[in-house]
Amino acid sequence: MVVPDSATLTIREVAERTGVAPATLRMWETRHGFPAPTRVAGGHRRYSAADCEAIERVVAERGRGVSLPAAIDHVLAAPLDGHASLFAALRRAQPELSPQVLPKRALTALSHAIEDEILALAERPVLVGAFQRARFFRASERRWRELARTAELTVALADFERPRLRAHGVSEVPLPAGAPVGREWALICDGQRLSVALTAWEQTADAAVPDAARRFETIWTVEPAVVRRIAMQAAGLADAVAPTLLRSLSERPVPPSADPRTVMAITSRCLARLSSAPS
Repeated sequence: MVVPDSATLTIREVAERTGVAPATLRMWETRHGFPAPTRVAGGHRRYSAADCEAIERVVAERGRGVSLPAAIDHVLAAPLDGHASLFAALRRAQPELSPQVLPKRALTALSHAIEDEILALAERPVLVGAFQRARFFRASERRWRELARTAELTVALADFERPRLRAHGVSEVPLPAGAPVGREWALICDGQRLSVALTAWEQTADAAVPDAARRFETIWTVEPAVVRRIAMQAAGLADAVAPTLLRSLSERPVPPSADPRTVMAITSRCLARLSSAPS
C-alpha cells in the first residue's frame, strides 16, 4: 500500500474507512494522543492514509483482546514502514512544518534554549535525546544529568557499547547498527507544561567535516499530541532495554493543546544565546 504524506482526509472520511466513530477518534486523541491529526484553518482535523492504517491496526489489536492503551503503544512503537527515523516521524505527523537547514551552532543554541526552558519549569517530564555518537553525549552529559534531576525519566540514544539503565539519572540506550536515527539529533520533552520535540538529520555525515561546517535539516513542534507520538516512536527504539519508557508515556495524560507562549519563550532564549555567542 502506498501511503502518501499529505493529510487531506476529514474525520468523517476516516470514520467511514476504519469503522471507528468520529466521537471515538476524538476521545482517543484527547486521552491517548492518538491519532495525531494535522489542523487546518478553523481547527478542523485532517488525517493521512497512514493515520487510517494505524487506526485499523489498533482496531485489530483490540480485536485480539489487547487493551486500548497497549494497542496504541504497540502500533506507535512499530511504525508502518519500519522506519526508525524520528525526523521522518515528525514530518509525517505534521507535514505542514517547513524544515530549516541549520549549522551546528544554531541547532545547539536551539537545543540549549529548550533545555533552559525545561530547567526553568522544573516539572516531571519524560526526556529523550538522540546524540548520534556516544562522545557527543559525553560532551553534554553534565548538562543532561542536571536535566534528569527533575525529570520522571531521562533516556539518551547513541552508539553506546552497552546499555546503562538508571532509575535516577540518564539511561543510556545503544542504537541498532544502521538505524536512521543514528544520523539524527533529537530532543524530546513530554511534560504537562512543556511539550516539545526537536528533530534534525545531518546532511554532512562525513566524520572529517569540522563542526563549523556541519549542517542539519531541522523541524520542531510544541503540539502535545504530536510530541507524544514522537516520544512513543523513540520509546519503541528503546523498548528492548528500557521498557519503562513506554509504560511511563502511556500512563501520562496528553495536555489538551499547545501554549503559544512556549514558542515565544524558546525563541527568545535561542536568540539570546546566538547574540551572546562569539562569532
